Amino acid sequence: MISADARRAGFNGVALGRTQVYGAVADAVCIQSPRHRPPSAWCDCGFYCFHSLDDARDLACDPQYQHCVLLEIAASGRYVRYELGLRYARQTVRSVRLGRCGCGRAATALADGGPGVVGWRRLHPVCGLCAGPRPVLTPEAFGVLVGQVPVRTDEAVDDPAAAVFSPLAGIGTDVDDASLVPLLSAEVALLQARLDQLQSRLEQLTHRSE
Repeated sequence: MISADARRAGFNGVALGRTQVYGAVADAVCIQSPRHRPPSAWCDCGFYCFHSLDDARDLACDPQYQHCVLLEIAASGRYVRYELGLRYARQTVRSVRLGRCGCGRAATALADGGPGVVGWRRLHPVCGLCAGPRPVLTPEAFGVLVGQVPVRTDEAVDDPAAAVFSPLAGIGTDVDDASLVPLLSAEVALLQARLDQLQSRLEQLTHRSE
């Protein structure tokens, strides 16, 4: 998350915590009841963490979480164990890992991700191609705004041995201008033909109404 004045950065949760924005060092807040301290055994409040990084990466495949980043944290204070890790009261973010862009490429920056919360805009990890002309926030800049926290691409995304997908033959990520000319010319020709067809149909309807 980035503040409306672009002077601060932070994080918010992936479930009920989506209404709360917190910094690199934060105490859990229960939004359901102020009568107990998080985490409570009778409530699902508190920060959650996984013991296994693989479990966190698996969760990022779910459409609800695919735009999230991975946080390496130090948990402290009260805690409750659950089947995959801990639910705890206080955390310190030690590093941020960017996963994949929505297109599947490694994310290299952060861009506006749409709806945020009052005073804060949501950011999504994006690659350079999908960012296009949109303004982006570099990982380094986000790290500074959130309190000098290291931000990097997750090594699982950069691992060449894990790359089983490749571009189709003749279609690469570094298409030059010369190869784009015939493609764009063909698209223009199709659009022009479609416009001519629409213009002809419009004239027929106009004459018919007269």
